[in-house]
Amino acid sequence: MSRVRNRDTKPELLVRRLVHGMGYRYRLHRSELPGKPDLVFPARRKVIFVHGCFWHRHPDPTCSLARLPKSKLDFWGPKLETNRKRDESNLALLAELGWKILEVWECQTKNREDLQTRVGEFLG
Repeated sequence: MSRVRNRDTKPELLVRRLVHGMGYRYRLHRSELPGKPDLVFPARRKVIFVHGCFWHRHPDPTCSLARLPKSKLDFWGPKLETNRKRDESNLALLAELGWKILEVWECQTKNREDLQTRVGEFLG
C-alpha cells in the first residue's frame, strides 16, 4: 500500500485541469484545514475533495469501483470503514468552520460535462 498515492491521482489531476480551464485559481492540500482538501478556494471559503470510490467507500450502490475485495475482509472492512468515518468527521469540522464542500467521486470524473456543470454551480 506504500505505492498508493494520496495526492496527484488521475481523478484529482483531471478535476484540477477542469477547474483551471474554467478560470478558477486554487490552493492545494492546505494542511491547516481538516482532511487536507484537494482543492481550496480561500476567498470563496470553498473546498473540493476528490475521493477514490474504493478507498473512501462511495455510498452509491451503482458504483462498481466501491466494491469490497473478496479476500482479507477482516483487514479491509475495518480499514475502509475507518476511512469513511474520518471523512465524515473532517467534513463536519469544515462545515462548522464555515467552509462549503463539494465531494467529487472517482466514478463521477468519467462524465466530464456533468462534472463541469457541478463544479461550475458550486464555485459560481
